[in-house]
Amino acid sequence: MKKLIVSIKTSSESLSDFKKALKNARKGKLKGEHYEVSFSDKKEFDKFVKNMGLLSVILNQKPKSIYELAKLVEMDISNLNKIILFFETVGVIKIKTSTVSGRSIKTPIVEYDQIEFNLKAA
Repeated sequence: MKKLIVSIKTSSESLSDFKKALKNARKGKLKGEHYEVSFSDKKEFDKFVKNMGLLSVILNQKPKSIYELAKLVEMDISNLNKIILFFETVGVIKIKTSTVSGRSIKTPIVEYDQIEFNLKAA
């Protein structure tokens, strides 16, 4: 099961975590696969949380295209494309492009079975 960890960290905290992970990797002390998305901007974190329902729909309904997803969630395709681009940019979804009857079809794919939040009390 692939688990995604979502957190809010400053750039320096993220860099520090990366340095620790690199150091452990060089020593051969990796603890398995680790998938994490860290936001340094609360606005982007809020955007992620607000649109998390789309990830669930993609995972459970497995739409064959972004157009089909727009119909499932009853959302305007142009607004949905912006959210899909955001999720793709932060690495939460992948877009598989294929050609069907001469048309390019983009299929959103969520590769994680679980999303966990790692939030520090400030």
